[in-house]
Amino acid sequence: MKDASPQTIYLADYTPPAFLVEQVGLTFRLDPGKTRVISKIEFKPNPDSQSGEFFLHGENLTLIRAAINGQEVTPEVTDQGLTCDVPDGPFTWESEVEIDPAANTALEGLYMSNGMYCTQCEAEGFRKITYYPDRPDVMAPFTVRIEGPEKVMLSNGNPTGQGDGWAEWHDPWPKPAYLFALVAGDLVNHPDRFTTKSGREVALNIWVRPGDEDKCAFGMEALKKSMKWDEDVYGREYDLDVFNIVAVDDFNMGAMENKGLNIFNSSCVLASPETSTDMNFERIEAIIAHEYFHNWTGNRITCRDWFQLCLKEGLTVFRDAQFTADMRSAPVKRISDVIALRGRQFREDNGPLAHPVRPDSFVEINNFYTATVYEKGAELIGMLKRLVGDDAYAKALDLYFDRHDGDAATIEDWLKVFEDTTGRDLGQFKLWYEQAGTPRLSVTDDFKDGTYTLYFKQETPPTPGQPDKAPRVIPIAVGLLNPNGDEVVPTTVLEMTEAEQSFTFDGLSSRPVPSILRDFSAPVIVQRDTTNKERAFLLAHDTDPFNKWEAGRDLARDVLIRMVRDGAAPDSGYLQAMHAMLRDDTLDPAFRALAVGLPSQDDIAQRLHDEGATPDPQAIWEAGETLRQTLAQEMQDTLPRIYAQFQVTDPYRPDAEQSGSRSLANATLALLTRLDGGAQAQRQYDSADNMTQQLAAWGCLLQAGKGDAATAAFYDQWRHDRLVVDKWFSLQIVHDDPATAVETCAALTNHADFNWKNPNRFRATLGALAMSPAAFHRADGAGYALLADWLIRLDPVNPQTTARMCTAFETWSRYDNARQAHARAALERILATPGLSRDTNEMVARILG
Repeated sequence: MKDASPQTIYLADYTPPAFLVEQVGLTFRLDPGKTRVISKIEFKPNPDSQSGEFFLHGENLTLIRAAINGQEVTPEVTDQGLTCDVPDGPFTWESEVEIDPAANTALEGLYMSNGMYCTQCEAEGFRKITYYPDRPDVMAPFTVRIEGPEKVMLSNGNPTGQGDGWAEWHDPWPKPAYLFALVAGDLVNHPDRFTTKSGREVALNIWVRPGDEDKCAFGMEALKKSMKWDEDVYGREYDLDVFNIVAVDDFNMGAMENKGLNIFNSSCVLASPETSTDMNFERIEAIIAHEYFHNWTGNRITCRDWFQLCLKEGLTVFRDAQFTADMRSAPVKRISDVIALRGRQFREDNGPLAHPVRPDSFVEINNFYTATVYEKGAELIGMLKRLVGDDAYAKALDLYFDRHDGDAATIEDWLKVFEDTTGRDLGQFKLWYEQAGTPRLSVTDDFKDGTYTLYFKQETPPTPGQPDKAPRVIPIAVGLLNPNGDEVVPTTVLEMTEAEQSFTFDGLSSRPVPSILRDFSAPVIVQRDTTNKERAFLLAHDTDPFNKWEAGRDLARDVLIRMVRDGAAPDSGYLQAMHAMLRDDTLDPAFRALAVGLPSQDDIAQRLHDEGATPDPQAIWEAGETLRQTLAQEMQDTLPRIYAQFQVTDPYRPDAEQSGSRSLANATLALLTRLDGGAQAQRQYDSADNMTQQLAAWGCLLQAGKGDAATAAFYDQWRHDRLVVDKWFSLQIVHDDPATAVETCAALTNHADFNWKNPNRFRATLGALAMSPAAFHRADGAGYALLADWLIRLDPVNPQTTARMCTAFETWSRYDNARQAHARAALERILATPGLSRDTNEMVARILG
């Protein structure tokens, strides 16, 4: 385990590596408890470095022997690595180490999952495999030999030979150690082929455990679509003869983009209509695309240091969002992304874990795989594209690929290609990478003599370590509608660069209704005094799909806040507007399903907190339940028709058309259940032939308190499928009453199938509790205490998963004094645990402030 004593690493302290690597040769002699790793590495001094120290990272390694140019040496070894005297010029380093994959429960480095060897080296896992300069700016070609009895033995690059008990691989493309991968085990493949635009024949394989072969077809089609899309849209062609994906049950992340050998959490690649929902299919398609797109934005061009993580992740998230928008519904994708951004990243920006998209320091890099780096990083790419235009963006990307292929690059390198392409000065835009926090955009307006003026003021609240913020460049997409609902000014991008700025529109015959921040053109919070009448007008008439949805969401948020804060009844104008929207058959069914949903409990809590109120999680949950019940009653004559209209009778397809229909049918089913007590939900459960319908119906039955029989039947039907059993654990907690959800969660941790060492099962159970605010933030502190108990138990086994789960506590300080006392006690109990990992130590300390 890593040393728990904190040592802060700063971006400003970056220095080039003392030595570069020209070739890496690795031999693995596999054994569950005593794997031998023999390395032969060609080093040369780095002329750009001021340091001559030869240091190799290494953790949890037993050094058997070491040699330089064939002569045995005795290096100085510590828990963090080794140092040794080396020649002044190029030399060959050799070492042999022993590691214990079976005991590696942290799932970092080389470890075992159900008898299969696999690796996870990002960010700093390679140092648990052998001694090496484990930093992303040291890149080299790798040749790997694997020896053992395993049926299948895979590594990066192209296969160069195999025989009885061995296999060899060579990756000709220089890569950092974090992209190294090895998999060996009893696997079967789902094969296919792809021909690139230049005629290269690429062998494709998805490798799975025996029995999972029937869940690979969708993933393979998604891979081929991704390869074709990247050629068509970005001009990027695949560059090896083989592309392998492996499904692994025990994996801390969703997937990993290792060059030519992507390793996936099983939940992110295995799919069938019977076991996966429409959302699972869409997520799998997006993740496969994301990891494939990394081949260029992450692998061929990697990041100089881990402070530049957003360089590869933000750009690749943006690219996979473009891909999904092209494959499915662009407006629905945009709305879904913003819901996720506000739910995770805005919360991060508004609390103790706030940090810039490019952090300037860290203690444990694993703690910065955050929504800010990924999702906000992607928003920055979208803003940049909007500011320079589509053509300039395409030219800048071509220059980026040409100039930096084979490089370990920085944000400065990224922005420079745009400056060189467009002639723009992006110094102010760079503040988005350097300043934490979500800007608040205050808006007022004025109309006089045919001229309409919008006044904007931007302000970003203080965040940890950054009390003062400079104004940023904000692209504000605006459209204007006249009182009849006609668009009189189409979408126009206003470029705000000052703390306060105004923009005018002339020649208008009447005061317009503004549609501000169309397509969510910047990750900001708009603050503007408006009325529910105007929101209902925009919901009915706005031509921008995002702002049309946003108007309905603003209506719902206003209603819920009034219900919680003032005890008001549900607003009749909102109910009528939602009813009209639901009946509008000109709208995309998926859009209607999103629109009829309510803001999250966390969203309402944050808005109340921003207004100076102390949010009550239980009262927020009750208000949501009341509003849903009232919506159901308002729409009771329409719901049966919509539900029947959008039943899908054709053979199952996880495409946008069918998925949209099912999502609207299931949204109406949830409301119908509040009227019929679950009668229709039971019929759907009994007749469902796909997981989307079955799971939605079971969730409705649980919500209605009628789910006991379905719960038992669901488990009996699916107990053999580990990924469906994850759903079984999760839904029971998510749909439970907040008064009993903690006890339900605790009981499930005693179930025979609760494997707490498996990240998927742990997240499905304890994560479900954390995602249920009224339950987790229960007034007696039982939710805090239960999660703390399990995090303390998990930390010595899997620090990464533990640290990430600690984020459940990040909003603790916005609640009442009693809840704060319970949360602080739980956090301090975690922090006081002897031998606490560096990962968890840093995370809890930051949350406590």
